[in-house]
Amino acid sequence: MPDYVNHVFLLDLELQIDCEQEFPAILQTLGRFKIIVLDLNLIQWRMEANLRKLVLMKLGFLKGRYEFVSKHGAHERKAANSTKVIPVEGIIAVIALLGILVSLFLRFVLNAAEPAYNRPLMIALVLGGIPILIDLSKHLLKREFGADLLAGISIVTAVILAEYLAGTIIVLMLSGGETLESFAVRHASSALAVLAKRMPTIAHRISQGGTEDVGLEAVQVGDKLMIFPHELCPVDGVVIAGHSVMDESYLTGEPYEMPKTPGSEVISGSVNGDGALTIRAVRLAGDSRYARIMEVMRESEQKRPRIRRLADRLGALYTPIAIAIALIAWAATGEAMRFLAILVIATPCPLLIAIPTAVMGAISLAAKRSIIIRDPASLEQIDDCHTIILDKTGTLTYGKAALIEQIGVEGHEPKRVLAYAASVEKYSRHPLSEPIKQAAQKEGIEALEAAEISEKPGEGIKGTIDGHLVEITGRRSLEKSGRINIALLPPVKFGLECIILVDGQYAATYRFHDSPRAGTKSFIQHLSPRHRIEKIMIVSGDRRVEVEYLAAQIGIDEIYAEKSPEEKVAIVRRETAHSKTLFIGDGINDAPAMVTATVGVAFGKTSDVAIEAAQAVVMESTLQRVDEFFHISRRFKRIALQSALGGMALSSIGMLIAAFGYLPPVAGAIGQEIIDLLAVANALRVSLFPGKLTDF
Repeated sequence: MPDYVNHVFLLDLELQIDCEQEFPAILQTLGRFKIIVLDLNLIQWRMEANLRKLVLMKLGFLKGRYEFVSKHGAHERKAANSTKVIPVEGIIAVIALLGILVSLFLRFVLNAAEPAYNRPLMIALVLGGIPILIDLSKHLLKREFGADLLAGISIVTAVILAEYLAGTIIVLMLSGGETLESFAVRHASSALAVLAKRMPTIAHRISQGGTEDVGLEAVQVGDKLMIFPHELCPVDGVVIAGHSVMDESYLTGEPYEMPKTPGSEVISGSVNGDGALTIRAVRLAGDSRYARIMEVMRESEQKRPRIRRLADRLGALYTPIAIAIALIAWAATGEAMRFLAILVIATPCPLLIAIPTAVMGAISLAAKRSIIIRDPASLEQIDDCHTIILDKTGTLTYGKAALIEQIGVEGHEPKRVLAYAASVEKYSRHPLSEPIKQAAQKEGIEALEAAEISEKPGEGIKGTIDGHLVEITGRRSLEKSGRINIALLPPVKFGLECIILVDGQYAATYRFHDSPRAGTKSFIQHLSPRHRIEKIMIVSGDRRVEVEYLAAQIGIDEIYAEKSPEEKVAIVRRETAHSKTLFIGDGINDAPAMVTATVGVAFGKTSDVAIEAAQAVVMESTLQRVDEFFHISRRFKRIALQSALGGMALSSIGMLIAAFGYLPPVAGAIGQEIIDLLAVANALRVSLFPGKLTDF
């Protein structure tokens, strides 16, 4: 056993390495992928070959920090999170600022000659101005005329007229605004990358020699696969042995953990519960449900329309007017310097800096309200959306079963039956045990002592309480056993149910539904009068009867149920063609629709895939936060427009002064900075909490 390393943890998985020779290769892999590796003081080098392969495959999907101790005791560290990628705009802004400071120092402190103090400015213009001009040229070739075009013309004119200080100040202003916005929002990897990361990389294939780990590409239709507790299902299949439950809510919209017994279908990407399952693969990995969602996601990202930002729209109007005034002044006086002076004072810095500052303020305020803005364009767009498309499970509902109906029979007191049921369910891990216990707590019913608890998969749970045999089972189990007259049971309805027997006699039927969130109905009702929402829809993968039940409760008329991710995308695309759309969802199956909508919002404790696909994430599972997002957007736009239009008005006054020859270029640049300060000061108000952000 080596004396310099010993113990590795990757997430929850404790790994043991089988031979010392493998450790350098593993460290190389760690360096490539920046994996979390902790507590490397005690490594044991024992591990089966297939598990070593699993380790190396897992290394590519983790991020974090590693640390190890060398043979000589010296620590070597690499912190992935400490390596910050500085945006190009930030580097340009730093170069421009340094150039200005060095030039001013040489000129006014050291009294250097003109060529000397201009040299730092020329360097800054070459290193910072050229990348900006190249980028602007690309936009011009695409016929995209925005707020930064005027700044680009000013830079070129300043260089031609040897007004290097004015040109460098413009470079600083232009790159500074872009840096502010990129600093405000650090985009994570794309949703496609997260989908790929979440996808299992191996399957446990059962063969004559036992179980072997193989890559998903090696799995064939008909192969027998083992799914261990809490693992992701690798491919679509059918259970042939074992009993468990699976969480499919992120994939299908089904709100409950679904029991899995022999004969049940399983879908790739779903999360297994506490039991092990043996399945038979019915589709190749590339044809499975999860792979189809990835394909739809890829197509949706490629077709996502580019949204024109507020600054660009205002700049497209302002820039031609400023250039026209500058050309008229030049033509009338024959002085090129007036042309430059007008362009410098006209440079739309309130658009380039004040609006990004307002964006930062809105992002900051939203974060304080548990709303994460991933794409600033959503701040500009959400208040203009007139169609809202809502997922059901986990968005409008809590995403879990609730006991909503207790159907009793004469001779069995309902509270007594509930006490019996809750007392037995204390010992169960079935998905319906929790809502039964919660219902008993809500009614102030204390659990009783239970004995002889027995829970067999597929048969339910039973136990003895106060000398009475209490059984909780399902309709199908009772039909098979023939122990009671099925005609005594109420007719089958949608939702989930369980049957309670006391001493072998039918005592009650409990029905369960996924209940709507508190305040859902009032939220829906206020959208039209308060936010100009013209159309409200539910688009869900859940069963039609469940969607209709919820829609009737909260007052939504237009519903689409049992929809696949592909069908959701088609619906959203159709609606977006008529008006701007807001899609709110929480599952992996919602991710492609989020990308397709004008604004996509991930809601609550959602999947990482939905978070990456969304433009904004509401971290708290309350619709009040969605309403706050509307109001933050509206307030942001109002203050941003005040800053931009006010700054442009002051710049227009400056243009007139420059046109008459009273404002040289450098003074114009300084004057523009004063205008910027006023505009930015006003824009900073966006970050202040106004006291109330909801109206329902």
